[in-house]
Amino acid sequence: MIKVGIIGATGYAGGELVRILTGHKEAEIIWYGSRSYIDKRYADVYQNMFQIVDAKCLDDNMEELADQADVIFTATPQGFCASVLNEEILKKTRIVDLSADYRIKDVAVYEKWYGIEHKSPQFIEEAVYGLCEVNREDIRDARLVANPGCYTTCSILTAYPLAKEGMIDMKTLIVDAKSGTSGAGRGTKLPNLYCEVNENIKAYGVASHRHTPEIEEQLGYAVNEEVVINFTPHLVPMNRGILATEYASLKKDVTYEEVKAVYDKYYQKETFVRVLEKGVCPETKWVEGSNYVDINFQIDPRTNRIIMMGAIDNLVKGAAGQAVQNMNLMFGLPEDEGLKMVPVFP
Repeated sequence: MIKVGIIGATGYAGGELVRILTGHKEAEIIWYGSRSYIDKRYADVYQNMFQIVDAKCLDDNMEELADQADVIFTATPQGFCASVLNEEILKKTRIVDLSADYRIKDVAVYEKWYGIEHKSPQFIEEAVYGLCEVNREDIRDARLVANPGCYTTCSILTAYPLAKEGMIDMKTLIVDAKSGTSGAGRGTKLPNLYCEVNENIKAYGVASHRHTPEIEEQLGYAVNEEVVINFTPHLVPMNRGILATEYASLKKDVTYEEVKAVYDKYYQKETFVRVLEKGVCPETKWVEGSNYVDINFQIDPRTNRIIMMGAIDNLVKGAAGQAVQNMNLMFGLPEDEGLKMVPVFP
């Protein structure tokens, strides 16, 4: 059994890690780390775990945990993992970090967009960006995996095949995305209160959202050039889900069949990416509670643009599910172990 430690086990992403790993045949959670709930029973924090998880919450001592765990998930705010990670920890265990601390290779870009000093930049180059469908082979041998962000997972996978094949003009790429409120985390914030969110939709982080450079960097690797995009996120009154609608100019006239063949080339064998049938638009309700990404596209010959659409559950494929998918690769397990959840409806 893989001995798993979770730091940040009582946040939304941490709670999803617990839910998923509880049903994992090859993993055992030995550490429910939570600075806010030390010595409190985990099931008292999340009542859905009553008579399922009997353990108490522990602290966030990574040094001690590294002596006990085969892998540590850090579902923590930006800056935590970077502030405590050292070579001794990495010699003892493997890390899947759900924060942004090791996603961006240029430390100056990270510090600019996140507004904090990076405390362990020496590990940035080693860290593997944990987008399994793109970096699968590198993930297998990694000591440190930077689990992608939720908006970024959806945005990158939706555009990646067409970017990689040079079918779209990357200078024209616009990403318009909507997210449920769980994407903002479990902490109390005035803009996320029920009366503020209900019966409302709003843009935020306009031209300044910190997932922007992550999307640009990863799509830049796909096309081997610098990519600059417009990315606008929106908050919608639902618990879970992200829908990304992306627009770009086509470099040449293409047919539906030609575009579909490109998506199939990259995703036909992927367990968790579902390219939908012609004319079917992705919807968040059809991926809720699952590790699936639903993708489709529509060509607009009138404007010579293509509209690409993707939907994920931000807490699963956008966070905890993808983290477990990474763990499975790192330990030579079937990639879908513990992740065969059918989307929940209604």
